[in-house]
Amino acid sequence: MMCQHYDLKLEGADTAFSVDASNTTFGQGCLSEAGEIAKSLGISRIALFTDDALAKTEHVAKVITSLKAANVDIALYDNVRVEPTDESFIAASKFASDSNVDGFISVGGGSVIDTAKAANLYSTYPAEFLDYVNAPIGKGVPVPGALKPHIACPTTSGTGSECTGIAVFDLLEMKAKTGIASKMIRPTRALIDPDTTLTLPPNVVAASCFDVLSHALESYTARPYTQRPAAPSPALRPSSQGSNPWSDLGCAEALRLAGIYLERAVSDANDIEARHQLMWASTLAGIAFGNAGCHAPHGMSYSVSGLVKDFQPDGYPKGEPMVPHGMSVIVNSPSVFRITGVDQPDRHIDGARFLGADVSDVGPTEAGEVLSDRIIELMKATDMPNGLTGVGYSADDIPDLVNGSINQRRLLDNAPMSIDEEVLTNMYAGAVSYW
Repeated sequence: MMCQHYDLKLEGADTAFSVDASNTTFGQGCLSEAGEIAKSLGISRIALFTDDALAKTEHVAKVITSLKAANVDIALYDNVRVEPTDESFIAASKFASDSNVDGFISVGGGSVIDTAKAANLYSTYPAEFLDYVNAPIGKGVPVPGALKPHIACPTTSGTGSECTGIAVFDLLEMKAKTGIASKMIRPTRALIDPDTTLTLPPNVVAASCFDVLSHALESYTARPYTQRPAAPSPALRPSSQGSNPWSDLGCAEALRLAGIYLERAVSDANDIEARHQLMWASTLAGIAFGNAGCHAPHGMSYSVSGLVKDFQPDGYPKGEPMVPHGMSVIVNSPSVFRITGVDQPDRHIDGARFLGADVSDVGPTEAGEVLSDRIIELMKATDMPNGLTGVGYSADDIPDLVNGSINQRRLLDNAPMSIDEEVLTNMYAGAVSYW
């Protein structure tokens, strides 16, 4: 059934899809394998990236102990921002250049892993900062070649950054997020220890897991790879190549697990099964969207987080406003899927069913609504913000939000429908509040 979705091919469109993924180790205690893996990759001096809070945890201590046991010298960088900026990427890259390292290891959430990706890139192939940033915001210059080995060790069940060639940051001048996308910056290895999530606050678990949910839904409902113009050569086929049968498998299982375990993991920190299963869902969704790409909810999220006013969520560092990535995505998702449901009704009904909704009497015209309703149900059950108003915006902010995201073409053009300024405005308008 999944493959029938790809029977409709456009003239000049791609006829094949690629599968790329980091070499992944998953399981309790696997962080202790870091030293042997670094040694096997030929690393003698490694840059260890983390943030100042994680630097004090047993997770980082375990990695350091393993690296020292393997006689790998360590250059520690614990100044990663929770929400990276162009300035923080540049500072991290300078550290990497000055430290004379031959490999990288990142221990943290998506911000830490993305910062290590950027530092690896710019220290290996120095360039003007915007050269590698996605067009049209940056120049979109292809990464010239292979980078140094990078071992990614996620500590949240959300971003999937350990499996992708994407690094996201706030471009301060624009007050919006953008990113660097290249298969070349995907980590070499991933060590995914689900025990790292057991100490996360409920709000962090919820926000990160809604990122998983939207990764999977967006990849599953993305424009099919058979409707994307073929790249000039196979080497130039983008990571965001559109939905495909391989990614569909990971999306479906990630959504099924989210539907079962999301509420449990948020409500009970002692529910080890739920938190472990969501870490596995994050891995599956990360591999899936790393080979398909996200679309409008993520594209819209970049201005939601970049234009933040005074919102400061529970469970995150205080001192400056921020909208955590998963929240900035999920406040848009119900509105987006209500609108895109008309283009791929079967896929939207599938998404609702994977998440546990009863779709037995749902017809094509109700596809977007049933999926939206199930997402809202999960948002309310886990105390997520009520749309844009919940993170400090109003309808008056919609023009600025549109302006901040309309150039995110890598994401918007991966949607199942064409998204221009009018459509984007309607998507934000529908996201102002849900209940």
